[in-house]
Amino acid sequence: MQRVLYFSFDYTPHDHRFLQALTQSGVYQPFFLRLQQATHPLEVRPLPRGVEVLSWPFGPRAFGWQNLPRYTAGLRQVLRQVQPHIVHAGPVLPVAFIAAWVQAFPLVVMSWGSDLLQDADKSLFNRVTTRFTLQRATVFIADNRVVARKARTLGLPAQTPTVVFPWGVDLDRFAPDDSARARVRSLLGWQDAFVVLHTRSWEPIYGVDVVARAFVQAARREPRLRLLMVGDGSQGDVVRGILAAGGVLERVHFAGRVPRDDLIRFYHAADVYVSASYSDGSSVSLMEALACGVPVLVSDIPSNRQWVYPGLEGELFPVGDVHALTHALLRFAWQSPRALRAMRRNARLRAQAQADWSRNVQRLWEAYRLALHVRATQPLGRAARARKGQGWV
Repeated sequence: MQRVLYFSFDYTPHDHRFLQALTQSGVYQPFFLRLQQATHPLEVRPLPRGVEVLSWPFGPRAFGWQNLPRYTAGLRQVLRQVQPHIVHAGPVLPVAFIAAWVQAFPLVVMSWGSDLLQDADKSLFNRVTTRFTLQRATVFIADNRVVARKARTLGLPAQTPTVVFPWGVDLDRFAPDDSARARVRSLLGWQDAFVVLHTRSWEPIYGVDVVARAFVQAARREPRLRLLMVGDGSQGDVVRGILAAGGVLERVHFAGRVPRDDLIRFYHAADVYVSASYSDGSSVSLMEALACGVPVLVSDIPSNRQWVYPGLEGELFPVGDVHALTHALLRFAWQSPRALRAMRRNARLRAQAQADWSRNVQRLWEAYRLALHVRATQPLGRAARARKGQGWV
């Protein structure tokens, strides 16, 4: 068995998926190291059986750059303990940076999308540390071509192998279910409503205020519209204030944070999924909606264009444009049942073609094989000297 040190920021549904794939591979033995432990983690499911959990020998539970010496000392001790064949680290900042700083090798750096599309450009420090990390990657993983291109502009060497694949979804779990659709809508009392679903975190980057304002305007013209809001976030007061001022609170259901199994039933209840994100990689929530046969209405950003062909699976609208989103919501609500059925079929077909996790995960094994090949053919001492020689900028 090949030992894989899977090093992540915390524990999320995405981490659960990758760790589960590792345990089921029959080839890789995962050791899980998390940089911090949030009081309320995004993933509540226990770790998959077979994952060996590691803890920091040093350092606090919450991440802070001022503790970098403790993190590096801790990671060095973990590396001596585990002796991994592969170190899989992401997001780029701060996780993969710490792995690169201690010269972990071979190092598979996995971008989480926003780490390169947003965070890398926030400061000179972020740009320098991102470049440092990318130049020391043995293999780089991106979830779409947009992120891969961004990595090259930020310093990923042309000769570094890059593996691109969307993380995908479980198409057996996330699938259309007409009986569940009727049942959930009945529980909500929305049998005859047109249901708009929003599942993104309530943070500025996801444009949740844009969704709230557009819904208020569209609801004034279409009484059947209902809004199903899953999750929460720092903009909770802003969102509720917009909806209250617009007089539509009674047409909104706030589901809060829900387990993954409960989330599926909300996809089943929806007539359209909406996301006003300002930046994204391959959005897993978008893929989940498509897999459940839900037409999508999403912001016109490069990564979304790879998933949505206007008029087929849904529509794109200009980023941050409340007026455009308002009219798009009305167009969806006024679509004929036949047109909506066609979009639902197309959504599912798009997910089957591009978002099948069981197929996409094979690309992860390809990345690992590339890293192991470098490990076998490039002695560690020579690799370390080469990485040191690349410099910071």
